[in-house]
Amino acid sequence: MKLLVLGSGGREHAILWSLNQTSDDALDLYCVPGNAGIAEIAQCEPISLTDHSALTSFVKTEEIDLTIVGPEGPLADGIVDEFERHRLAIVGPSLAASRLESSKAFAKDFMARHKIPTADYRVVSSAGEAEEILRSGAFGPAASRAVVKADGLAAGKGVIVASSRAEAEESARLLMSGEVVGAEAVRQLLIEEALDGTEASLLLFADGRDYALMPPARDHKRIGENDTGPNTGGMGAVTGPFVLEAETLRRVVREIVEPTLAGARADGFPFRGVLFLGLMLTAEGPKLLEYNVRMGDPETQAILVRLKTSLVDVFEAIRSERLRDIKVEWTNDCSACVVLASQGYPTQYHKDVPIGGLDGLASLEHVTVFHAGTKRSGTGELVTAGGRILGVTARGETLEKALALCYSSVAQINWEGMQYRRDIGKFAERPSRTTN
Repeated sequence: MKLLVLGSGGREHAILWSLNQTSDDALDLYCVPGNAGIAEIAQCEPISLTDHSALTSFVKTEEIDLTIVGPEGPLADGIVDEFERHRLAIVGPSLAASRLESSKAFAKDFMARHKIPTADYRVVSSAGEAEEILRSGAFGPAASRAVVKADGLAAGKGVIVASSRAEAEESARLLMSGEVVGAEAVRQLLIEEALDGTEASLLLFADGRDYALMPPARDHKRIGENDTGPNTGGMGAVTGPFVLEAETLRRVVREIVEPTLAGARADGFPFRGVLFLGLMLTAEGPKLLEYNVRMGDPETQAILVRLKTSLVDVFEAIRSERLRDIKVEWTNDCSACVVLASQGYPTQYHKDVPIGGLDGLASLEHVTVFHAGTKRSGTGELVTAGGRILGVTARGETLEKALALCYSSVAQINWEGMQYRRDIGKFAERPSRTTN
């Protein structure tokens, strides 16, 4: 069977690794465009993800049996619709369903329409309008907190949690300037109330009607320890039973998961693919912060190392709308992923820096190093090629054991300017700070 994964990050490396690990059948794996780590298990092709014509031609020429979309960009560009027009098998949500991620305003209106619990919000189209909303008292007194979000795709960097009205106003001006994220992402802004509670991520496979939950995860977005500094694409993630208690999980399914899938069907875009729910567990109950319409990064790395069922079977079941016919099973333990990033990330960062220390990790049990921003130099040396470089991932009977494996492995890796958080999972079993 020939399988193609679109993308070049740690998420895509984890998907390909899991396809290989969980399947009993021989697979021919391909990736566009891939990275140095992915190239060790799949044939990488230097095709642009925005070149739909080249992608469909490649799939036809190579007789690819199934394509899996990793990142959000191609989904927002309608890659699934394009493949289906060519009668090519692909897993991922349609262009219409992808609006749940590509437009936060669309998503919030969807939540309101289908009575899905979420933070109060307003949509604005200028910094001046944001200032009016913030000064109107819509989100409490002048000194209250607020969250300012870019409407469009922003690679995890379009959310600013402001501790005062003045900071919120400045955040709106900063985002609208296009200096933080691209201008396309900030044609509109969302102003939201700030919620108190603990964050959690719940991902699920869905085939348009039926679904299968993945182990809940907790991401660490900010660059600095103790959740300081700017947001990133994610600096680490953990999974385990502590993330969502059983009763809370049942409530999330009842109040958020099932109304979302029913709402998508009612609105004419049945959701097929992977749905990511960003949750805040408040004193009033779980509330939905955002949707992603694909696997998260680094949540995917921490989650897929626990998958027992064939991922090929799962994706085929989604494609054929028979998810109800398979049982998706997971290991009964915990996992963690610690992201290693370049100096300067998440703003300007160095590239082409040699990476050392990976050779000794290949034989470690329950430890996997997923590549995100790596490439081979002209001489074949492994070097950095992005902001987030590696995701060191481990499983353990407890979170403490999984983290110990992660950090002992991290200690063997080195490159000039390497940075990472040393507190991933530190507060995983206790309530977290205020954030959106």
